[in-house]
Order: sequence, then C-alpha cells, then structure tokens
Amino acid sequence: MPDGDPPSEGGHPPDCEDPPAGEDPPAGEQLEGVRFRYTKLGRIRFTSHRDVARMWERALRRSRLPVAWSEGFSPRPLLSFGLALPTGCESLAEYVDVRLAPGTAAAQARSLATLLGPLLPVGIDVPVSGPNPRGSDSLQQEVTSCSWELEVLGVTVGELAERIERLLAAPSVPIRRERKGRLVEDDLRPSVLVLTSEQGRGVPTGLWGPPGDAEDAPIRVHAELATRPRGVRPPELLQGLGADLRLARACRTNQWIERDGARQEPLAVGGDAPGTVVPHATGRAS
Repeated sequence: MPDGDPPSEGGHPPDCEDPPAGEDPPAGEQLEGVRFRYTKLGRIRFTSHRDVARMWERALRRSRLPVAWSEGFSPRPLLSFGLALPTGCESLAEYVDVRLAPGTAAAQARSLATLLGPLLPVGIDVPVSGPNPRGSDSLQQEVTSCSWELEVLGVTVGELAERIERLLAAPSVPIRRERKGRLVEDDLRPSVLVLTSEQGRGVPTGLWGPPGDAEDAPIRVHAELATRPRGVRPPELLQGLGADLRLARACRTNQWIERDGARQEPLAVGGDAPGTVVPHATGRAS
C-alpha cells in the first residue's frame, strides 16, 4: 500500500474486500491468522529482508484478503516474519504470519498459498500455508536452530573434514563479529549443533547442479546452528573453520522448534500444521 493511502474504517485498505457476508462460522472454525512458508531462491537472494517484507505487503494488498491492520497514525498490515535471512543467502524455509480480520473461515487457510504465490516475484514461491492460532509465540521466539547447506571454496574435502573435527573437539572457538556497529570477540562453539562436509551432493532441490562424485564437484557443508543467545551467519561459521575458506553460496534449508526434546518445523512442506513432529537431523554433532 502506498504510504499516503489511509486505511478504511474496517481496518484494511480501501481496495480490499470485506469478509464474506452472512453468518459468522462458529468460533472454533474462524481463522485469526495464517502462516505461509516460502522460498527465496536465485537472484532475489540479493534483496534485503526489508524489501521482501514490502513485497509481501504488496502481494497481500493485491490478493484482496481481509488482512488486519494496526491502529494509530501510520497503520500497517499485521505481518510477523521469522528470523531475518542474511542478504545474499537463499532459503527453502522462510515464514511469515499474517493476521486476518475476524470472520475468515479456517477452511481457507490451506488454499491461500495458491493465491499468494503468483503475486510474488520470481524466486519467491509459497509451497504451503496453514492456520496459525492467535496467542502463539512469534516465530523469532519459537525457532531454536536452523539447518544450512553451504558451498565452499579454498580447501580440499579432506582438509575441510579435518578442520570440522578440530572445531567440534574444541572447548571454544573464538571469532570476531560485528555487534551494534563494533567488532567483538565471541565464542562460536556453543552455536554449532551439527557440522559435516561432503563433495558432490546438492541441496535437497538440486538447486546448485546434479550430485556427483567427480573430484572437481563442489564441496558442501551441512550445518545446524543454534539461534540463541545469538544467531550465527554462514560467514561467521566459515571464520571458525579458517580464514582462507570462501563461501560460494548458502541456503537455509530448515528452521526448527524444539520443545520437551521433540523437534518440529513451524510449517512442514507437506502441509502439516505447526506442531507436527519430525525426526531430528542426523550428522556429526557434539
């Protein structure tokens, strides 16, 4: 919505439709929020998190969904994004929660991915959507770790395996990273939950070419990194593995929520609602 357009009295932009007329469904069947899972692949990886948020606002406006709006002098659509993806990285598992105006039928939640996908730029696809109950924690609070696939240059697969073994065996791995505009020293080791390397295997979509065993095939790192007390960016992980290691490409493949020893995705690709438990990733871990 252009900044100068005022919201309508109903709480959403003037060119959005009101909820369908007729009797409201029972309270248990009303949808107050919907969660979308989306990808960020290809050239659009160089678009900032803030610009992606604007793309979603425009797409929701064009979709004519009854999105709920904030109050005050400068109303905004009520969207809540997950952990910000570093600019230049790709992802198979980004999330946004959208608050809808009262009266939207819960049965519509899983069909909204098909509606929103064509309204977003090339590289942002929406494979699934599902109901998101009001009152649940925000994605940034819920997600405890993320899985990454990294394509790296500068070492052989054997050298990289040795470095990974040393990192996992180390009691601490000091790195320098920027915090609030200044460089500080931090310990990387507690954030590294899983770390493995191999040559010739692509990310789950085969995005970076077909798998193979050729000596010149890319070297890829699989990592699971904790998000607390502070998230780790792929370049910071490589800093802990050696300054000569170069990052060619990075893709976030999963975000994970852990509760009482069980791990789950915020919304599975198969369309399972938030809270569906999935097996823990296997790998060389601490």
